[in-house]
Amino acid sequence: MSRAHNFSAGPAALPFEVLEKVKEEFLDYGGAGSSIIELSHRGSEYVEVDRLARERLVSLLGLGDDFEVLFLQGGASHQFMMVPFNFLSEGETADYINTGTWSKKAIKEAKLFGNVHTAFSSEESNFSRVPTNADLKFSANAKYVHFTSNNTIFGTQFPSEPETNGVPLVCDASSDFLSRPLDVDKYGLIYAGAQKNAGPAGLTIVIVRKDFLAKSKKEGIPTILNYHTHVGTMFNTPPVFGVYVFEKVLGWIQGNGGLAEVEKVNKAKATLLYSEIDQDDFYTGTTEVESRSLMNVTFRLGSEELEKQFVSQATAHNLKGLKGHRSVGGIRASIYNACSIESVKALAEFMKEFRAKNG
Repeated sequence: MSRAHNFSAGPAALPFEVLEKVKEEFLDYGGAGSSIIELSHRGSEYVEVDRLARERLVSLLGLGDDFEVLFLQGGASHQFMMVPFNFLSEGETADYINTGTWSKKAIKEAKLFGNVHTAFSSEESNFSRVPTNADLKFSANAKYVHFTSNNTIFGTQFPSEPETNGVPLVCDASSDFLSRPLDVDKYGLIYAGAQKNAGPAGLTIVIVRKDFLAKSKKEGIPTILNYHTHVGTMFNTPPVFGVYVFEKVLGWIQGNGGLAEVEKVNKAKATLLYSEIDQDDFYTGTTEVESRSLMNVTFRLGSEELEKQFVSQATAHNLKGLKGHRSVGGIRASIYNACSIESVKALAEFMKEFRAKNG
């Protein structure tokens, strides 16, 4: 079997060791004679998987007893609505930082429930950067400040949490979740679709601070959309397979030294590609240097025709998933945790060869 160098933006590469373990256990989980996806979510086998996943996540992020961990469904798009439904009412204001397509979608949903103040927008520059703290203009008495930590389409990333002067942060962390340590004390709520960096599509991880949750609405929300419904219980069948794989991905991260070590590798991978882009003007990065993402490296070539050749020839070299998002074009290499440094080296070498032939 020949495994591709997978640069897909999501669903994305999973650690090979995790896939091997899933393959090994898939038909008979723990001697039960059934797959994990055939067993009751209230049975001892899955309950233990669920417990281990929460325990590993708490350990990796350094969460204290003041946080709740929820395993939900619907992806980030569902959270765009669920967050303001729970925390924003008519006449109240939430601050949103607009740094790309997904931020805009979150803003659109929030406006259905209350007032939205845009604390910063880079839309006029085609979302080529994220703000510095000096750029942020917050409203008075905001219920929370929402930001998208990494922007998969435009290739930008916040280098650290924005400073909000104590207002709780709400973060869509879907595309850089578990790629680096977090300053968890700054957050009221973090949500992430698993399919980019943490597991298969179908699982959404939500981490909410208890004192922030206490300020949410208690009534007037459909039961399944109320965060309180999901605390300490399984209200409905969870995404069993997603949680099962997620637990194994967390174990893989722990086995590789934790988030600090994972961040070092991610920086090394990104440096390889950005160094190749910055050699000359054959490749052109699409973002400001200070805002560059460690997860999604985006760049353009001299013409769309040359970009098509790049993608086609890269595919022939087993380098897959490099076509940029349909809304912006260009090239995008998504180098999430499970994208190995060997794959990134193979791409960097191909970039050298392609420049030599076409530059």
